[in-house]
Amino acid sequence: MHQWKTERGARAVVLASAYCCTMATAANEQSCTVLFGTDQANALSQEEVCEALENGDDKAKIAAIKSVILSMLSGETFPRVMMFVIRFCVNTDNHELKKHLVLYWEITPKYDNQHKLLTEMVLVCNAFMIDLRHANEYVRGSMLRFLCKLREPELLDPLIPAIKECLDHRHSFVRKNAALCVFYIHKSFGDRLLPDGPELIETFINAETDPAARRNAFLFLFNEAEDMAMDYLANHVDDIAKYGDGFSLCVLELTRKVCRRDPAQKARFVRSLFSMLNATSAAVSYEAAWTLVSLSSAPTAVRAAAATYTGLLNSQSDNNVKLIVLERIAELQKHHSKVLQEVLMDLLRALSSPNIDICKKTLEVAMDLVGPRNIEEVVQVLKREVVRTRDSDMEKGGAYRTMLIQSIHTCAVRFPDIADSVVHVLMDFLNTDGAMDVIVFVRAIVEQYPNLRDSVLRKLLMNFGDMQTAPVIGVALWILGEYCEESELMTEAFEEIVTSVGDPPFVAEEKEEEEDVPEPVAV
Repeated sequence: MHQWKTERGARAVVLASAYCCTMATAANEQSCTVLFGTDQANALSQEEVCEALENGDDKAKIAAIKSVILSMLSGETFPRVMMFVIRFCVNTDNHELKKHLVLYWEITPKYDNQHKLLTEMVLVCNAFMIDLRHANEYVRGSMLRFLCKLREPELLDPLIPAIKECLDHRHSFVRKNAALCVFYIHKSFGDRLLPDGPELIETFINAETDPAARRNAFLFLFNEAEDMAMDYLANHVDDIAKYGDGFSLCVLELTRKVCRRDPAQKARFVRSLFSMLNATSAAVSYEAAWTLVSLSSAPTAVRAAAATYTGLLNSQSDNNVKLIVLERIAELQKHHSKVLQEVLMDLLRALSSPNIDICKKTLEVAMDLVGPRNIEEVVQVLKREVVRTRDSDMEKGGAYRTMLIQSIHTCAVRFPDIADSVVHVLMDFLNTDGAMDVIVFVRAIVEQYPNLRDSVLRKLLMNFGDMQTAPVIGVALWILGEYCEESELMTEAFEEIVTSVGDPPFVAEEKEEEEDVPEPVAV
């Protein structure tokens, strides 16, 4: 009995230990967003890392820091390494080593088990201060960029004066990263660390000339001091185009944010939106058009956005951009089709693209915009495109021709007046890949418009001998037999059919292949 209790107690201890290990592993994995697989056989131990950092050259130190970073990301701990890094690495002038040190400081634990800042971090903070006042602008900018990711106010508080000094640095690389650093610190800790942040950045942005630094400063005002951002925008609305693409995109984001919360503010942004429609950047003009339509449904705004979309459609060479713009135009067409009819001809210029998907989407949108005012111009474009498919060696030219024929068929059904001008052109394609679509279109025209039957049937007889596929010939014979009612036309049809069929017997001619007979050889 005593032995059984002992074994039971031992099993309980083992199970408890296994459970604790499992929970610890699960907690460790939950706190990691990225897991790196490392080769444990080749990974350096803590002693080897310390040895390399103390006695190695820069290459050895870089390799050791890399090994530490990968191991720590996989859940390993190296408590002794921090002091060796502080003693032998923080004062290096090697830029590659400094970059790896930034990664190390980002992931290394900065608090003990009681959530108190480690004493070693005082020395680390001093190293940060040295880099913030370094003579090399790259070192300063890199450190400012790293401080954007820190979330430890105890480390950031002593660095605030040095960060403010960087706002007045002579080099724009330092200033733009300093503005970004101030933004993230104020966003995370508010007035606790930077109570004068908005006033500081307002003064900075009014004196700044670099586009990237100005954009980062406006990003701060947009998120942390919206009233200041609105006042700055109102005073510099005529200079938005000069401030770069990044600044314009921030202005558009501010516009959507403010107008979504208070629609009465739309009038304050209309002028800036119309100015950004003509921006040289495709991204800015696209976002401006989308923002303008989302804020206003007035015909003037829709017309300006549609003109911008069609301009992007015809000026951009990227097929993905073209498809995205066509999707926007399709969404706009659902509610503003009358306004979009004004830019239909500009839209059809996209048919010159060699991409079949772009042509298909363009035809889909265009067919919904065809009206009595523009039907003749649309049909002329479609006829010209059909002829172009025959004269040029286009990739997937047959599929494109089929889509054009179907579009012309749709136009002819909706607008009978143009049937006479297209049917004769299409009948020249009865010997091509889209012949079946053409003959079906001819059958529909002959049925719906009796006044066109005579001319269409005569044109069909002229092209009868060029037909090559049995289904097309079958439909053509049915049309002739059904609608040839006059004796003269019946005679011409019969003679054409007899000529095309040939003389009896109606069997396929077999070509006899001449075989080479070897000459006898004398033995």
